Amino acid sequence: MGRRKKIVQECERLMDTPENIRNIAIAAHVDHGKTTLSDNLLAGAGMISEGTAGEQLAMDTKEDEQERGITIDAANVSMTHEYEDTNHLINLIDTPGHVDFGGDVTRAMRAVDGALVVVDAVEGAMPQTETVLRQALREGVKPTLFINKVDRLISELQEGEEEMQERLLGVIADVNELIRGMIEEMDDIDDDWTVSVEDGTVGFGSALYKWGVSMPSMQRTGISFEDIIEMERNDKRDELHERSPLSDVVLDMVCEHFPNPVDAQPHRVPRIWRGDSESELAEDMRLVNEDGEVVFMVTDISMDPHAGEIATGRVFSGTLEKGQDLFVSGTAGKNRIQSVGLFMGSEREEVDRVPAGNIASVTGLRDAIAGSTVSSAEMTPFESIEHISEPVITKSVEAQTMDDLPKLIETLQQVAKEDPTIQIEINEDTGEHLISGQGELHLEVITQRIEKEQGIPVNTGEPIVVFREQPQEDSREVEGVSPNRHNKFYISIHPMDQEIVDAIKLGDVSMDMPELERREALQDAGMDKDTSQNVETIHGTNILIDDTKGIQHLNETMELVVEGLQEALDDGPLAAEPVQGTLLRLHDARLHEDTIHRGPAQVIPAVREAVHHALIDGEIRLLEPIQNVRIDVPSEHMGAASGEIQGRRGRVDDMYQEGGLMVVEGVAPVEEMIGFSSDIRSATEGRASWNTENAGFRVMADNLQREQIMEIRERKGMKLELPESVDYI
Repeated sequence: MGRRKKIVQECERLMDTPENIRNIAIAAHVDHGKTTLSDNLLAGAGMISEGTAGEQLAMDTKEDEQERGITIDAANVSMTHEYEDTNHLINLIDTPGHVDFGGDVTRAMRAVDGALVVVDAVEGAMPQTETVLRQALREGVKPTLFINKVDRLISELQEGEEEMQERLLGVIADVNELIRGMIEEMDDIDDDWTVSVEDGTVGFGSALYKWGVSMPSMQRTGISFEDIIEMERNDKRDELHERSPLSDVVLDMVCEHFPNPVDAQPHRVPRIWRGDSESELAEDMRLVNEDGEVVFMVTDISMDPHAGEIATGRVFSGTLEKGQDLFVSGTAGKNRIQSVGLFMGSEREEVDRVPAGNIASVTGLRDAIAGSTVSSAEMTPFESIEHISEPVITKSVEAQTMDDLPKLIETLQQVAKEDPTIQIEINEDTGEHLISGQGELHLEVITQRIEKEQGIPVNTGEPIVVFREQPQEDSREVEGVSPNRHNKFYISIHPMDQEIVDAIKLGDVSMDMPELERREALQDAGMDKDTSQNVETIHGTNILIDDTKGIQHLNETMELVVEGLQEALDDGPLAAEPVQGTLLRLHDARLHEDTIHRGPAQVIPAVREAVHHALIDGEIRLLEPIQNVRIDVPSEHMGAASGEIQGRRGRVDDMYQEGGLMVVEGVAPVEEMIGFSSDIRSATEGRASWNTENAGFRVMADNLQREQIMEIRERKGMKLELPESVDYI
């Protein structure tokens, strides 16, 4: 029997004892060594050979990941590990570190109970470290820490024992500060989730040279920091690996310190599901009941050339089996499961069944998308997975030959299904398709995959930056009149507090919530009581308040009012860009008695006109997306690095020394950052490393507004004259 088959059989045997299961994700800043670490764990579990671990990058299963040397898609693997005489099943997800693929990290966190955060000993906690920690904690996932590349402190920086320990303690303190700051806002986490060497929730080592240590392992093997320094310096790394293999240290830490599904689900389910907590279904999920109703949360959709579409996710209750007919949230009818399996890196192994508490991959769920709730009984779906950042950059994609157009449309729809952080607009008339994503690399990878994997030659346009529109002042009450002059709507708008906008973005406030809960959440974010009671709808980060009293026929017309409002907000009055952060009040309405005279053709234009005029009266402005920029560079190139930020309409906020390098931190508009990578390389002779992170939107400078608006209007084929009342730009 093959080694892999044996591992699959052992995994199947362990699936039924949730106390011995650990569902974990490895998360880190880009290039801190997650995938190399995953290789070590796979080798330790006997799944790949010891010799190639660290070079094979087994979890980077796609060709472009191997070429670029970065993880692009989250990859799953199930393995076993013996700890304290008990065999454990570990379902691991290796997640991307690059900011453009942050959506994969958010989705992976929904499926797991523990996050192993990897930090580079030399670079320390970086911006993306903070982001992945926040993503884990928001989902109620417990962190532990592995400090990687400790060998660099010894061989490159020539640090002694004291210096080295000081630096490592500094990294731990930084990570704990981040954890403390985030946990403070969470009422349902009573335990102390900070990490410490004494508790054994921190490991150190070198994924490249396959050795690792933690306090428990040092006590067991008798290896001290002094020994480590001596063995590293005398090139005895193989001996160090033999005496303290990295995989044992990390997998022991996983088994000891991460919660099993039985411990984790009682506190995780209330965080991610707002259904009836007294119901039998809620009880099944809390108890990880494999005989209960099936509840499966899809966190990832991928394509397999042979098996078709594969949905991967967490089984919270019941048991998944081939042939089951299951409901998929948000769609009619049922989907039948064709096969059930486990991922072993790039290979998927079919099994007969997967019970609650495990991560499973199934085929046959044709209606599911990443974020769907799949169940045997109709139920309240899980909270939607809220992605922290939104698309900021767009590219047009066209098939080179018309024959490929149907296949391209199908592929783009599949792309949107697999990655919800990508937005796709298809213009059936022009054959032009717009893809919006998190950054240049994100879109580059998507378009390359369309060409290589689907064999569709495409032409791509220049990157276009996504803008937003937002009012700056309160407007007066504005009238909107229908084309037949028989219906009138009176609307005013007000810029909304940032706290309320953030609450909507993070999913703390939504129309799916029970009304009472939504009111409380809005009041907590700073909305006054009366306003919070009259919320009619939430669209994007905008809220409509119905302040009308006893108007005849308004109830049956409200659906059209909302439709008109959505149209007006999706295409703002300045450049048809989406409007954000606006509170709209409907004060009054005059409606025609006869239904025929207050249909869609009358109500929608009237509401649209009222909203646009109110926005203009509220001095609406164009907002541009910005990025936080961090550049690490030798001191002689510091001037050139800060000049690169300032020359892009950016500002430098801080400069400080860290180790042998200078760090320059600042912000700059996304539009100006296009092409930044080649410019910074030439400006610093290739000596700089940098990181960017999307930081939301800010109002564009007044002197640039008109020019930018005209440019967008021209690109979209709109009239170049702005409405007369826009006399403030």
